[in-house]
Amino acid sequence: VALRHGATLGIKSPDPVFTIGDLRVDLAKRQVFVGGAEVHLTPIAYKLLVLMVQNAGKVVTHRQLLHEVWGPNTHDPHYVRVFMGQLRQKLEPEPSNPRYLITEPGVGYRLRAE
Repeated sequence: VALRHGATLGIKSPDPVFTIGDLRVDLAKRQVFVGGAEVHLTPIAYKLLVLMVQNAGKVVTHRQLLHEVWGPNTHDPHYVRVFMGQLRQKLEPEPSNPRYLITEPGVGYRLRAE
């Protein structure tokens, strides 16, 4: 229903392909590519990446990530750190010096938008 209302109001849905540098996320096909090679992500890692793509350029708090990815009853920010580290290992050219998934100390993470 919300999609139909958005279409009738002239609201565009977000682009189904997010690209920055060598990273390409095709939301419609549920595929992730780095440098043209497809990268396999676990369902939770993919869900985390999709949330970051949907909020590209904005800071997403630890609490928001926990609530959206693991559910409202999860309160351990360690989950976010572990999965963000795994994402960086698979997506970043230099995981120890990330270009895409930026840590905002004490707040959360931001996916660079440009």
